[in-house]
Amino acid sequence: MKILYLIPARGGSKGLKKKNILKLLDKPMINYTLDAVLPLLGNNDEVCVSTDNKEIKDVVEKNGIKVPFIRPNYLASDSATTKDVINHALEWYSNNNKLFDLVVLLQPTSPLRTSIHIKECLKLWNKDIDMIVSVKETDANPYYVLFEEDQNLFLKKSKEGSFTRRQDCPKVYEYNGAIYVISVDSLKHKDFNNFDRKKKYLMSKESSIDVDDFIDFNLAELMIKKLNV
Repeated sequence: MKILYLIPARGGSKGLKKKNILKLLDKPMINYTLDAVLPLLGNNDEVCVSTDNKEIKDVVEKNGIKVPFIRPNYLASDSATTKDVINHALEWYSNNNKLFDLVVLLQPTSPLRTSIHIKECLKLWNKDIDMIVSVKETDANPYYVLFEEDQNLFLKKSKEGSFTRRQDCPKVYEYNGAIYVISVDSLKHKDFNNFDRKKKYLMSKESSIDVDDFIDFNLAELMIKKLNV
């Protein structure tokens, strides 16, 4: 099985400037993802950092990883989709005679995701699955604490149920953004957001921290110190 480990890392960031290469404790944040990927590479695998930014490129290449291309500007805008970025990378490799069975998409803003998480996630995949996606159990359960307004602007539960205790509600999961194991064949037919055959890989709340702002950044720093990731 041939795997493309794809790390999307554009230069623009509104919530936290230069967050992908911001020093988190002793190293740039993207290095945590690189450290998680490198031990997993097989002979037919590739790790690709897709970036539009020279500064990110320089940081990555200091780790001995060649950045194969600079992402074009139209794929670095707010309107560019993840599927666009994936397809651009797959097309680049196809033009260079490299084809893959799986894309493992890894956001650099998930610094507590480790090699073990990725390896466990990959073990769940088989040819009958479109995607394995990492999740955490949501804190905002729609059976219990989420509400929508009806036509009269009265609040109604998002998901009807007669539960009086949170622990009695059905478990509900949310994507944590850490790992997407995607079938390349499935991508030819559908956007990965519309896949029918998706399965979860459950991660802890701590490992699921996704850095978007300074609060997330400080929390990640505390957890890395505690867990010594």
